Amino acid sequence: MYAIIGAGPMGLASARNLQKLGIPFIGFELHSDVGGLWDIDNPHSTMYDSAHLISSRRMTEFAEFPMADSVAPYPHHSEMREYFRDYADHFGLRPHYEFSTRVTEVRPDGDGWLITTERDGHTLERRFDGVLIANGTLHKPNRPELPGNFAGEVMHSADYRSPEVFRGKRVLLVGCGNSGADIAVDAVHHAASIDISLRRGYYFLPKFVRGRPIDTLGGKLRLPRPLKQRLDAAMIRMIIGRPSDYGLPDPDYRMYESHPVVNSLILHHLGHGDITPRRDLSGIDGRTVHFSDGQSAEYDLILLATGYQLDYPFIDRWHLNWPAGEDAPQLYLNAFHPDHDNLFMMGMLEATGLGWEGRNQQARLVALYIQHLRDGGRSSAMARFDQLRREQAGRTLDGGYRYIKLARMAYYVNKEAYLQRLQQHITELERDLPAATGPALAVSP
Repeated sequence: MYAIIGAGPMGLASARNLQKLGIPFIGFELHSDVGGLWDIDNPHSTMYDSAHLISSRRMTEFAEFPMADSVAPYPHHSEMREYFRDYADHFGLRPHYEFSTRVTEVRPDGDGWLITTERDGHTLERRFDGVLIANGTLHKPNRPELPGNFAGEVMHSADYRSPEVFRGKRVLLVGCGNSGADIAVDAVHHAASIDISLRRGYYFLPKFVRGRPIDTLGGKLRLPRPLKQRLDAAMIRMIIGRPSDYGLPDPDYRMYESHPVVNSLILHHLGHGDITPRRDLSGIDGRTVHFSDGQSAEYDLILLATGYQLDYPFIDRWHLNWPAGEDAPQLYLNAFHPDHDNLFMMGMLEATGLGWEGRNQQARLVALYIQHLRDGGRSSAMARFDQLRREQAGRTLDGGYRYIKLARMAYYVNKEAYLQRLQQHITELERDLPAATGPALAVSP
């Protein structure tokens, strides 16, 4: 029996792929329903009222469970919640889960794992053959220390829900990932003023080009990486200009070497003076914030859009091959432990355009690997895979891109390189499965 921790999209994909191969499992979910952070009613969700997907539905959906044509090209979080609920119902995954259950500890026990859970005040310890950790990457806010004592209110984007919190206030937003850009646009219509402070530059992409979601364009012609970086950057400059045209710092790295901001409105509001760009913070005195260019301004609220840290509080970092000083566990394909063949990190990866189907392929490979273990693990494909699992743990499949050294990029991969490696292993492991098991895709729901 295997354990899955989490019933968000990655937990559901893990459950579905184990189900396809008839591998018994139990899922544990802290919330009372599926969907993870996409359920805004989940007390542990970091979702906000105006949130939408930053990738289009056709580039994000599970291949075997497409979204309805009535769903918007960039679905609202409420549509995503219903999508994951429908997915769980369609494939009969709910009965496998124990909801409203907190995993408090995961520790090795011989060749298995002991999992301690809490539910309704009762503690239960059970032994499992293996564990698939799928509790997500966007739960623990990264809260950097401010350069001084701010006399106003400080909050993180993880705590943000409604723009009503901005009404009549002078707001400074620090950082600008995709959530930060969304929140800045929200604040325009409610705050007395909204400024945004950036320490580094970002590439900004519009959501639509010629009426089509931007992530559906291109791809038919594979270009050499340096040429693609130059051409795509030139196309974006032609469409919307440079960030410095709007008062923001230009990125000091090439395109696709960090996650871009996909937002059609933040530059619009910067260009109209609705949002004031600011440089990096250099000091704070009361409600006065000083910036690195010598300017200063008064604020009532500072909102930190400074991202998240990986957090697995129920298991010791040592068991995850997560050395001190590293921003992420050192695993093969961001999932496979070099020493434990029955501990898997599900969905600890980001990549432009990977979507849920790309993550589903990761879950498919993990399920195939587990099936081989259950059959004795003696195939030549398993021998080759285990060698790579031990030798290449922590190596990033970057496709030749020089990703910038940030914590949020520590588990970033190149979509094409990652999917190619997944497919290679999937093909080999499916080929060597016993005839009675057959390929994963041959098993009907």
